[in-house]
Amino acid sequence: MVECFECKRKQQVCGTATSTICPGCSAHIDLRDYKITSGFSRTIRTRGDVHVTAKGDLSSTTVVCNSALIEGINFVGKLSGRLTARHVTIERKADIQCFRRMKVESIAIKGKMSGEIIAQMVMVHKKGSLEGNVTARAISVEKGGVFSGQLIIGQAHLTQGELLPEQKPAAASMPEADISGVAPQPLPAT
Repeated sequence: MVECFECKRKQQVCGTATSTICPGCSAHIDLRDYKITSGFSRTIRTRGDVHVTAKGDLSSTTVVCNSALIEGINFVGKLSGRLTARHVTIERKADIQCFRRMKVESIAIKGKMSGEIIAQMVMVHKKGSLEGNVTARAISVEKGGVFSGQLIIGQAHLTQGELLPEQKPAAASMPEADISGVAPQPLPAT
């Protein structure tokens, strides 16, 4: 099953297909996997996977894919474009700096990464390091892993501006969350 990038209509395709046309809006849907082994700067928009090898240099302005695997890079890798994927894995030897927001369902950081992430789930593994702003539904940092930056736990699809509270009448307002580190005390029964 693949979903159209434009109209979000889903269709079933053969597993060996490399592309298809959406029956709803006639948009082209790329289904290929990309393996980046040298310099690559074209935009990628595929329902397949993207694999950046240790010698790969990805400088595309936009990458949209099913999943991305970023291997150890011999130098500090820089992702200047926007990366959107279901799942991203930053391998153990990778040292990645992302200049644009990364939007993913889940990300596993085994190496070193800096940048802004919007995700459902962020996992920083043992010896992994993440520096930057994270908006996620959940985050897990294993013993030996490091996270440094701002963290917003909540609806992962919202941007910072959308996370700001709206002005509501006093009667309809919700109490603010207690972030002091002290567990809230139950109210006495009446």
